[in-house]
Parts: sequence; structure tokens; C-alpha cells
Amino acid sequence: MEKYASENGFQLLVMQSLESAIKEIQCVKSLQKSGVDGIMASLASDTKNMDHFTKLIKKGIPILFFDRVIDNIGMPCVVIDNKQAAFEATQHLISKGCKRIVHITGNLERNVFIDRLMGYKEALLFNHIEFDPALVFISELGMEAGDKVARQMLEMQQMPDAVFAVNDLTAASCMRTLKKNGIKIPKQVAIVGFNNDPISLLIEPNITTVNYPGFNMGLRAAQIMVNHLKGLSAMFTKEDNIIRTDLIIRASSNKIQIL
Repeated sequence: MEKYASENGFQLLVMQSLESAIKEIQCVKSLQKSGVDGIMASLASDTKNMDHFTKLIKKGIPILFFDRVIDNIGMPCVVIDNKQAAFEATQHLISKGCKRIVHITGNLERNVFIDRLMGYKEALLFNHIEFDPALVFISELGMEAGDKVARQMLEMQQMPDAVFAVNDLTAASCMRTLKKNGIKIPKQVAIVGFNNDPISLLIEPNITTVNYPGFNMGLRAAQIMVNHLKGLSAMFTKEDNIIRTDLIIRASSNKIQIL
């Protein structure tokens, strides 16, 4: 965003909501007072009411959402296909013979986590595997969450054979705790994360993960906003701009399936 905005004569002002809808509202008000030309926003985890954005749109300030959005609001968005990415990640685990797949997710009020859960469920359905809600863990994500889920897995009567976590830090933490308790990765439990964060390569075995194209998303969002502000194209369409993701297969899920 910064690179493209700067190259086209615009200055990027960055503000953080710190996952708070209240702070997000304060940020939007501050940006309005600053006289910004437009706003690119990724919603806080607890944002439900969009009034603070719609008021600005009515005043002629263009707003574009990226990554975390609210569906069916008729505002321009730049996103990845979270459902398809999760489907492919889960399908990969199933192709390795996994059937009891744990899904670690975040706040289901946000589109990214809702869609990834849907993709996980659809992969199970496609392969005639019954969905088990006891294998879905909703958490704040991060190291503590991964450790907690791993300990809960160890206490299950029937041990899961795979984990699909919605970020790599949670996946890495879960894997570390499982390994400390004698679980072999991926022989006993295969692991897939999301984002392709550096930690996915810093832990052994390296983590299979969905590559999150953050740079491309930021670039595309900035292009749409700048072109709109320059009058080169209309921004307000209901068509999402979907950025491609790829599944990077590494050792953490590379089970050898015996047919």
C-alpha cells in the first residue's frame, strides 16, 4: 500500500484498532478530521455495526475493505477465497489418510474464520466424513491456544490424526506440545497451518501452510483506491477482488499413505 500510494503522489497514514471496535470507531473519526481522501480498512475482530463507515461514504469519502470484511454490504473489498483455501488444506490432509481432523479457528463473527470453517466442513462432506463439532476449537489463537488444544487432544479417547489451524503460530505451538508428549509428526498427527509465516520454516518439521498473499492484497487495494481517487475507474462495485492463494506442502503433513 505504502509503495503504490507513494509512487502515485499519495501519503499513507496507518492507524491500528488493536482488535477493538471502539478503537476502530475512534480511528475512523480521527481520519475524517484529518481530511483524508479515502480509507482502506480491515475490520477489528469484534466489529458488528458499520455505521461509522457508512456515514463517511454518505459524505463522499470512499472506503475499501480488505481481508476482514462484512459480506453483502455492497462495498468494494479485496479478499482471498478463504473457503477454497481451507477446503484445499483439509482435502490435502484427507488425501494423506486423515479422518479425525481438528480445526483450530478464531472469532466466528469475522468472515475469514467463518469461511475457513465452511471450507473445512465442505471438504469433510465431499469425502463422506462426518463433521464432529468436538473437533472444532474456537480460540484467541496464538501460542497459548495451540498448546491448550494439543493438551485437549491428548486427553481424547480417540486421538485425532490431523490438525488444521487458521494461523501458523497456533499450528506450531500445537505441534510443539504434541511432540513434547511423544506424538510423532506427521506419522501420528499431520499438521497444516495458514499464512506462510516465518515460524512455519523455523520449527521441525516445517509446517505445510496456505500462502497468504499479503503484499499482493495490499497492492491491489491501493491500486483500486488510487485509481478511484484519480478518476481513472469507479470503485463502488459489489464485485470482490479475490487474490489467489496456494497450499505449500511441507514435511508436517507429508504422511506416507499405505493403500
